[in-house]
Amino acid sequence: MDEDTVERLELKLAFLERATAELSDVVYSQHKQIEALREGLRTLAGKLDAGQTAEPVRRPEDERPPHY
Repeated sequence: MDEDTVERLELKLAFLERATAELSDVVYSQHKQIEALREGLRTLAGKLDAGQTAEPVRRPEDERPPHY
């Protein structure tokens, strides 16, 4: 191989290494975002489950007066 070919291969390799590192950073960032979203979803689901009771909420206007 001549020097020109080796230089082109080295440039392509450097480009691919940089692109791989950038993609790895993006994937890691997205992984952190997904984990944060999952935790938020778990929290909201827990709040929703805690807010739902088996017994309906009674309002004062739904109650019968004591003389009935």
